[in-house]
Parts: sequence; structure tokens; C-alpha cells
Amino acid sequence: MSNLEVHPAEIDCHSIVHRATGDAGRMITVERLTARDVPLGGPRAMTVHRTLPQRQRSLIGAWCFADHYGPDDVSLTGGMDVPPHPHTGLQTVSWLFSGEIEHRDTIGNHAMVRPGEMNLMTAGHGIAHTEVSTPQTTVLHGVQLWVALPAAAADADRDFAHHVPSVLERDGVSIRVFLGELLGSRSPVHTFTPLVGAELSFEPSAGVELPVNPDHEHGVLVDAGPVRVVNSAAEALQRTELGYIGLGATTIGLRNESDERSRVLLLGGAPLDEQIIMWWNFVGRTHDDIAAFRREWSEHSDRFGQVQGYRGEIQHLPAPALPNSRLRPRHNVPGEA
Repeated sequence: MSNLEVHPAEIDCHSIVHRATGDAGRMITVERLTARDVPLGGPRAMTVHRTLPQRQRSLIGAWCFADHYGPDDVSLTGGMDVPPHPHTGLQTVSWLFSGEIEHRDTIGNHAMVRPGEMNLMTAGHGIAHTEVSTPQTTVLHGVQLWVALPAAAADADRDFAHHVPSVLERDGVSIRVFLGELLGSRSPVHTFTPLVGAELSFEPSAGVELPVNPDHEHGVLVDAGPVRVVNSAAEALQRTELGYIGLGATTIGLRNESDERSRVLLLGGAPLDEQIIMWWNFVGRTHDDIAAFRREWSEHSDRFGQVQGYRGEIQHLPAPALPNSRLRPRHNVPGEA
């Protein structure tokens, strides 16, 4: 998905992490992040709820962007129709709860994004793609996630992967692990830093205890709630909120606090011990990197290639103007568990 903001913030992302626990047996600390609403597109814009990045936290592991959208009645909003647009230095992860999206990219992939099936696209050196909700879609509902590539892989070749994870059942909780490993289920999809990504769907009042890597930080993004982190003192997380859990946690207990079904995404990974700059749809290391990517996209350079088969009117999404000033770093504020 493109970041379609007219004036996108230029963000200097730092991996400043908290510790979730101290001595064995201590309760873990949950930092609550609230999404901001961003219109995606024109006058009948579909609204997305953007949880990452934000001022107090720009990274969870290498996860650097999280848009949550829907349930969206496409008869009212027109659905999703994102023209050819570029990416560099990242991987995009598409995950749907309902509806269907058609994906096309510059290495010739023509694929569908469907519920319970993950599409992962590696931009690296540069790629362009389109995303269009299909005519048979009536309700569109899902997430678009970005993973920042480490410096050693920032120029990686373009790639695309599709994976349908199996379903684990645990006492009224259905779990699909689409990246990394959780509860013995491992995704075969390659990532450039250690990550975990999973969907957890809860029956009413159901709960689960998840063994997690204490060297990873984690986020619990709520699609339908409320859901409580039971081994913390935090109040239950509500829809569109994300609970950040720092290093040191060995288990994360989650419980549906309602008498209806609930659903969350668990996102985690090893801290990205690097500084990155993210602006519009680009990830780079310096302001000059971003300016060069923008110029090459505007000049239709070979870095990004051409998307074939897109039927929309706009065949090359214009890049916004760069800000007049160079970036101003946005720092996370360290805290104690």
C-alpha cells in the first residue's frame, strides 16, 4: 500500500526499546499506542488507522509501518485503488480479514491478497506495484505492514512471496503464524531480521499464553476487542490500539474481555539497531537517499521499472514535494518497566 498523504512526515526512526520485565515473575509493562486516522485517496476516501510510526515509537523490531483498515463498505468508499507507486529499502506485508485485493508489480507478479493468506513483497533496491480491491469485494478489512530492511540488505533484489499458514487451535484461540515462529509453527517466508507475525482470533472470553523470545520486542495490534495482556497491570486494549511490550518478556498472556469474538495481530522482532529515515514510500539512511529515490521515481528510472496491466487512469503516482528543511529526528522516550 502507498502512503497517500499529501504532506508525509519525514521520520528519523530510532530503535530505542524498553525492558518489559526485570526479575523473574514480575508483571510486564504495556505501552499503549493510539492510531491516527488517515484518508486513503480521493473524495470517497477509505480511512486507515495508522499505528506506526508515531512520535513516541517508530519501530517494533524492524516493523516500521502499520495501517489497519475496515470493515469498509466499498459501495460507499469505492474501496482500494492505488496506482503504480514505488518502494525502497523495505518489505510490504499484506494481510486481509475480508475482501480481496489484486496486486501487480514490476517483476511481473499478478497475485490476489485473500483472507488468511500473506503476500510479502521485497522492495530493496526499488520496486513499484498497484493494489486494487476486486469487483466482487463488498467489505474490505485488513492490515498493511512494512518491515525496514537492515543496511546490509537495503539494496536487495526485488522479490515476492505468498504463504498460506496453517491454523493452530489453543482453547478457543485460532492462530495463524505468517512470519517467523510461534508455538512451534514456523513460516517459510524469508525475512532479513528475526521477526514474528501472527493473527490470533479469540472465542468469547478465551485466552492463551504465548511463549516469546525475550530478546524481541512485541506489539499487540487489536482489530476487534477488548483484549487484555493478562500478565500486566494495563487495562484492556481496544480496537485499533497497539500495546507495546519491550525486551525481557518470556510469555505474553492474552484474553478476550468480551462476550463476542475478538482478534489481534502479534508483531515482534529483534530490535533494529540502526537509524533509518522513512518518507512517503521510501526507506533510506540519509535525507539525500530519500531525495535521490524521489528524483528517480519522478524521472521514471529503471530503479523501479514499470507495472503492466493496471487499468486505472493514473499510471505513475506523483511523489509529494520534499519539505524545504532537512529532517528533524523524532526520538522515543526511554522508560522503566
